Amino acid sequence: MPMASANQLTTINHIVVLMLENRSFDHMLGFLYADSNNKSPAGQPFEGLTGAETNPAATTSQPIAVFKIQAGAANTYYMPGADPGEGYAATNAQLFGSSTAPTPPIATNQGFVSNFSATLSWESKRKGGVLAGTVASDIMGMHTPETLPVLSALARGFAVCDHWFCSVPTETLPNRAFVHAATSQGHMDDKTKSFTSPTIYAALSKQNISWMIYGYNADPLTRLTFPDTTSAPDANFGKFADFQAAATKGSLAAYTFLEPSWGSSGNSQHPNYDVALGEQLIHDVYTALRSSPVWNETLLIITYDEHGGCYDHVPPPLGALPPDSTAGEYGFDFRRFGPRVPTVLVSPWIPAGTVFRAADGSTPFDHTSIPKTVERRWGLPSLTARDAAAPDVGSVLSLTQARTDDPLTGVVVPRSRGANPAAGLPSHLQEVYADLVSRLPVAEASGQAHGVLPTLRSEDDYSRYIEGRLAAWKVARNKTTP
Repeated sequence: MPMASANQLTTINHIVVLMLENRSFDHMLGFLYADSNNKSPAGQPFEGLTGAETNPAATTSQPIAVFKIQAGAANTYYMPGADPGEGYAATNAQLFGSSTAPTPPIATNQGFVSNFSATLSWESKRKGGVLAGTVASDIMGMHTPETLPVLSALARGFAVCDHWFCSVPTETLPNRAFVHAATSQGHMDDKTKSFTSPTIYAALSKQNISWMIYGYNADPLTRLTFPDTTSAPDANFGKFADFQAAATKGSLAAYTFLEPSWGSSGNSQHPNYDVALGEQLIHDVYTALRSSPVWNETLLIITYDEHGGCYDHVPPPLGALPPDSTAGEYGFDFRRFGPRVPTVLVSPWIPAGTVFRAADGSTPFDHTSIPKTVERRWGLPSLTARDAAAPDVGSVLSLTQARTDDPLTGVVVPRSRGANPAAGLPSHLQEVYADLVSRLPVAEASGQAHGVLPTLRSEDDYSRYIEGRLAAWKVARNKTTP
């Protein structure tokens, strides 16, 4: 459905964003409307999979076709079995067949199998983390409504955005920076763990508009990513149980950002962690909101920070507006978007079965459409040129009366049958978080210097270290706060 002019955005007093990890649109939702020839119940076209999409094999001449991940198998929720390449060079290889983008950068999306093959060749040499029997062709495995009943029911029951792109063709932290600040300040990989740009949270605070950032079972990583979140009061942060309590009381902030749990045993859905746990998280977020007395004033945006090396057949568009005046790392000019990611919009003001995208020829949705929607709703100035140019999602709220039905009625949250191949191993974002907390101004009982990590080996080691330093930092900062 192209964007319309009339909408109920002024009715929305609570925008909630759940951003999960590293999955492409096709991988999660490509077969959403396969049973209706890729058309919604309203007849809207849906840019999904036909089943005929292929990629060249890594070692043979026979192309590899997309296939449906089998429900009920031991590996169902651990596909594609390993962590695909996701940085700038790997994304280029997936889109162009070369780690360097050609001129002009016209993508064919024909390098996913070969890049996954190269990734497996070195990942398989590490201890643990790769599901036994994983092969390069597994990157062409796609989930279906049968394997992802929660996400699929919400996508069908409300609105699915089939042309929503991550902001930059690279990994997690730059893309998350665009959600919060509409720029990564030229950075194009996760070596840069924090940024100095102002965020949407500071813009909200200047207008005395409430906001919250929730981690799942720990304080949110985002808190330490920007100066204006790090310096914000403790009251702006919490854990998932706090979010649920706020929803129950009807005391949600105007803008809420939710993080999953970052460990390898957590619910972030990062490959190759348990995707079923993420289905439970999506269910729990939706249930908390729908049961809230402010449900009719709420818009939930479920999205993923980047494609994580998972296959998608739609070439990312050109024409992105650079957020800054200078070129970025690797000479990237910020004039093209990253691959498609799953995005679902949920509100009682959205017609069921909506396929929502920007009009042909206009700027597509990317992650800066999130701050743009917040800005549009509360009259805030743009953060950068990128969110100034981005479309907001307000026109998806096209009903004149709020719905009372529940698309998750009868939907059963799936459970994984297999063993997590990465369980117990520290995750990449735990490593990022530990590095950030190591720099906090906390007195070290051991005399260890700031910015120097102790020996941490397991998922639990990292969790305890992060929790302990954060607790000590909060105590210290509160003692010095007048």
